Amino acid sequence: MIQQWLSRSSKPVFITYAIIAAFGTYFCMYAYRKPFTVATYEGMSFVEVDYKIWLIIVQVVGYMLSKFIGIKIISEMGRRGRLIWLLGLIGIAEGALLLFALIPPPYNIICLFFNGLPLGMIWGIVFSYLEGRTFSEVLGAGLSASFIISSGAVKSVGKTLMDTWEISAFWMPFLTGAIFAAPLLLFAWLLDQLPAPTAEDERERTARQPMNAAERLAFFKRLAPGLTVLIFFYILLTAYRDFRDNFAAEIWDALGYGDAPAVFTLAELPIALSVLIMLGATMFIRNNRFAFMLYHGILLVSVALVGVSTWLFQAGIMPGGLWMVCVGLGLYLCYVPFNCILFDRMIAAFRIVANSGFLIYLADSFGYLGSVGVLLYKNFGQANLSWLQFFVQASYALTAIGVLTMLVSWMYFYRKVPHNQ
Repeated sequence: MIQQWLSRSSKPVFITYAIIAAFGTYFCMYAYRKPFTVATYEGMSFVEVDYKIWLIIVQVVGYMLSKFIGIKIISEMGRRGRLIWLLGLIGIAEGALLLFALIPPPYNIICLFFNGLPLGMIWGIVFSYLEGRTFSEVLGAGLSASFIISSGAVKSVGKTLMDTWEISAFWMPFLTGAIFAAPLLLFAWLLDQLPAPTAEDERERTARQPMNAAERLAFFKRLAPGLTVLIFFYILLTAYRDFRDNFAAEIWDALGYGDAPAVFTLAELPIALSVLIMLGATMFIRNNRFAFMLYHGILLVSVALVGVSTWLFQAGIMPGGLWMVCVGLGLYLCYVPFNCILFDRMIAAFRIVANSGFLIYLADSFGYLGSVGVLLYKNFGQANLSWLQFFVQASYALTAIGVLTMLVSWMYFYRKVPHNQ
């Protein structure tokens, strides 16, 4: 009944419904992934490595492996059975958090691997409901706003459980997930009611179909130089974004906000709203080639914002709280397009019958491999640097390399994309 109502409803109503369903589903997923990072696990270590670093690395390794597996599973997944996949994978992640609470440290470290392993495929499942529509930009931006806000929100919930209810740092992740179980079921069911893209959607953005191994290889070979440059930049983005997210507690502490749990949420709200408005507005651009090239310009300006705001912060011109908002805005204006609309427009511009899931998971798999590398480098190569100092250096590195790679990618695709799109 809901599918029939949505099929007959106006575009604003459909967009609002789809964003609420997708946003809510992915928002709830973060309750099973990120709450543990708000705890510092101070004074704990295993084989002379900080205990929290072990937890983050092990979870990211599981998440990264999930992305490599997802290249096949997500790109080949059809419409039937997606809801079962989604809820089953999150259920496995919550079970791993229960074991994390029950098994004493350091033996419970391995539980975070089995927590991250299923969660890496949730994004691809959720976005598969939204891609290939004439208004996929606003849907993708709305969905992406969820991981901007949700990471901070679930950390605020987790910290409140520890500070107000005196829940231990080991039980807190599981209980945070339990709080979000009922909302997850509701939003996931609502998401599953979305009808397939219309004939008009397919004319504008091409049909989206599962891809087998031969089709995936042919697609990559066709655009290999440009995709390689984009993925290289995304590796840096993912590592930077993951570091900012995982060690937000330590960075905010260093900036003097350690006693304000709400800062994790409040700092991300203006970022999410700005990203939603700026990227969602590109849905009004019907020319796929122009939109795809415009994203390169957005990426270029946004990565420059990270470096400029960092310089202003170090010069004492910009306060620390505003700096975290500015680098977050620059980061997510770069990061969000890779997770949805950049590849969605690429497929439409080249008129290839494919799906965004393949490209998203191809980029994500290597992106999280880079994230693991940065964590290891920080711990073993720059152990004497504070989390804040390391983050400042990473901001400058991201800007310098990001500007160069975006210029190279723009020159490649400007010649490659058909001009009649």
